[in-house]
Amino acid sequence: MRVADKLSWVGLLLGVIAIVGGQALEGGDPTALFQLAAFVIVIGGTLAAVMLQTPKPVLRAGWRLAAWAFRPPVVEFRDTMTRLLQWATIARRSGFLALESTMNTQRDPFLRKGLLLLIDGTEPQQLRDTLELEIEIWEDFHRQCAKVWEAAGGYAPTVGILGAVLGLIQVMQNLSDPAKLGAGVAVAFVATIYGVGSANLIFLPIANKLKAHISRIVRLREMVIDGLEAIANGENPRNLAARLEVYLADDPSKQRAAARSPAKG
Repeated sequence: MRVADKLSWVGLLLGVIAIVGGQALEGGDPTALFQLAAFVIVIGGTLAAVMLQTPKPVLRAGWRLAAWAFRPPVVEFRDTMTRLLQWATIARRSGFLALESTMNTQRDPFLRKGLLLLIDGTEPQQLRDTLELEIEIWEDFHRQCAKVWEAAGGYAPTVGILGAVLGLIQVMQNLSDPAKLGAGVAVAFVATIYGVGSANLIFLPIANKLKAHISRIVRLREMVIDGLEAIANGENPRNLAARLEVYLADDPSKQRAAARSPAKG
């Protein structure tokens, strides 16, 4: 079950509080930071630029993938290792065909495909090559999705400067009417804040967190390939366990346990 990433929510909230609170501490009016015109210019312009450069399937998938920043995918190294060792034991005792019922219960398409290749008697090297190609294609597409947010982080500050210029144009057009100067100046400066702030507090952090999740999923699938190849080669489950243990360095539960353990001198 996917669990909300509290750190992402806290970070986002802290960023907003820091900016609004800083404005208040400086003696300014926090409501001055909320300018609809500046918001429309920055967000609308950034979205337009991203839409122009990104293919539709990637854009749609990238938008959906943003949820991973706040509800990350489940990546269970230890659970997957346990399953691989169970499959290795079954295969040594009863043969590869005994894994057919297990294959039908797997929700992960990657695991199902790997088991299908194993059951069909695919040569170990061919099994590895096929699954590595599967990983390469999956990773390439998902990294393109993460770049949607990276691109937004690149465009937003520039569009913010564009909003500032538009605000200054409004100021220059109303020099004879001091009552209208304030609105133009507000749009100019707030648009810059929106551009730089959204890029560095929202878009780029989301892109980087997505890349981190993608890397962990790729590492998990590499572990699956190692495990299935070893099973195909008839490797002893004990030897396989020692090899797969290396991947548990990416397991948060193991990292927490290591942090609690006293260092040995």
